[in-house]
Amino acid sequence: MGRGDKKSAKGKRTIGSFGNNRSKKKIKARLKRVASVKKSASVAEAKPKAKRVVKKKEAAE
Repeated sequence: MGRGDKKSAKGKRTIGSFGNNRSKKKIKARLKRVASVKKSASVAEAKPKAKRVVKKKEAAE
């Protein structure tokens, strides 16, 4: 079992076929869900983060 195996998902990726274990519908649906989750997450985090204020050291005279 491995790259050349027609029954495993890894083998299907290597061969470039879409079978029962690796159907196009399922893959496209998963990609669509992931894309929608990323968009909603980016909208929620639209606020810029507060910048840290660093005090400058006073020059020694």
